Amino acid sequence: MITKSYLVEKDIKLLTRFNSILFYGENIGLKKEFKKKIKNLYEKSLILNYIQDEVLNTEILPNEIGNISLFEDKKIIFIENVNDKIYPLFEDVVKNIGNNKIIFFADILDKKSKLRNRFEKSKEFNSVACYADNDISIRKIILDRLSNFKGLTSQNINLILENSNLDRARVQNELDKIISCFQDKIIDNEKLEMLLDAKINDDFSKLKDEALVGNKNNTNRLLSDTRLDTEKNVLYLNIINQRLNKLHEVSSLLKETNLETALNTIKPPIFWKDKPKFIEQSKRWNSNKITTALNKTYNLEIKI
Repeated sequence: MITKSYLVEKDIKLLTRFNSILFYGENIGLKKEFKKKIKNLYEKSLILNYIQDEVLNTEILPNEIGNISLFEDKKIIFIENVNDKIYPLFEDVVKNIGNNKIIFFADILDKKSKLRNRFEKSKEFNSVACYADNDISIRKIILDRLSNFKGLTSQNINLILENSNLDRARVQNELDKIISCFQDKIIDNEKLEMLLDAKINDDFSKLKDEALVGNKNNTNRLLSDTRLDTEKNVLYLNIINQRLNKLHEVSSLLKETNLETALNTIKPPIFWKDKPKFIEQSKRWNSNKITTALNKTYNLEIKI
């Protein structure tokens, strides 16, 4: 069965009659909200969290379904990062699911996906597509959460929108800051600008990606916009090293296969949002360049 995400946002209890639910799509923030609502709905149940790789080729899931809890009436089992690899295991354990619930979270699943089709065509299961937010949906979130605040203008709504980059998780975080800061529920434009600090980019990963792609203009711009904390220098190096090691792994595989196959082979997989940049980087970095760069970052880490 298919349920529209906006209906589930209004009433999470719409899903209570289903013993298994699949949330899929690129909207990470929306999926997090649904997970939180389900946890609150079943706060007296035993909540278990896994990722797909933890339960594949193991007895974890059959054991959890089969073992009866003496203290809770049911188990709510969340499994993240799923794809069609979990389909056979799901078909095996769902027969004995009983009073428990299995809730899957996936990235984008195409229409040919076995898992998606199984949930969409079943009357026992439910699927909820979590597509990317747009200007209208993010604006509605802002208006709903700040409905009791005075001084909310189209100008500062646009400022919040610009700062969130249409990312639901980020806009919720910004709204939490605003609600905490303006406890008198009166928004001051100047303070709001200082609070959001929209020109500062805290995401070091964007700087790392542009540098590794070789985009000098974007790298220089991000160097001036990104807040760098000297106490986190080792962390920054680790972020760079993690990407260089991934590139090295793919570079080694390219001797025997193509880039697309290599990307699907490495574990853990590259997150779908990172793939375009990663592909660009893979085309620019060979094993020799990567080894040279890693030697420099390792030596720099020792000096720090």
